[in-house]
Amino acid sequence: MSSSPLKVGVIIGSVRSGRFADTVADWFVSEARRRHDMDVEVIDLSEPALLEELKLSLDPAEGPAKAPRLDRRIAGQEAYVVITPEYNHGYPASLKLAIDYVYSEWRAKPVSFVSYGGLAGGQRAVEQLRQVFAEMHAVTLRDTLSFHNAWEQFDDEGKPRDPDNVSKAATVLFDQLAWWGQTLREGRAKRPYEA
Repeated sequence: MSSSPLKVGVIIGSVRSGRFADTVADWFVSEARRRHDMDVEVIDLSEPALLEELKLSLDPAEGPAKAPRLDRRIAGQEAYVVITPEYNHGYPASLKLAIDYVYSEWRAKPVSFVSYGGLAGGQRAVEQLRQVFAEMHAVTLRDTLSFHNAWEQFDDEGKPRDPDNVSKAATVLFDQLAWWGQTLREGRAKRPYEA
């Protein structure tokens, strides 16, 4: 078993101006970076270079963008956490575009979810994403972290109003992601995954 930290990509799926994703992501990433068994990289789809790359991917005449190549950033990770809102009972189009933009890079790697929204807490978006990632041959984890009526769950400083419970839920997510990430890392090393 490799003792090196698991490379975890935290993907922020919303690109809307004024998005609540920053509040959720800032807290979650600070929790993740406390783990010694994980090396966290934030992949924010609203980064101008990534956003431009995704826009250019829609126009075959433009060709691939020269900026930090989403496919390489995704490929460099061993596990993923997708932070997604729920928009109109689904997940953002930017996230679907990013998932489809790469392909084999997702294979045989675990994906977990942090969702937020209104009454459903983003869970309808997560259920749809499970189907999409299954097609990519990724392994989605059962337990998620969801924020129902998310804007009420954080104070003005971006801290959870119920820090103990959300930290416990985050720990469950991290522990499961670490187990699956290490297990699939070993599996890919012993026998490359072929779809």
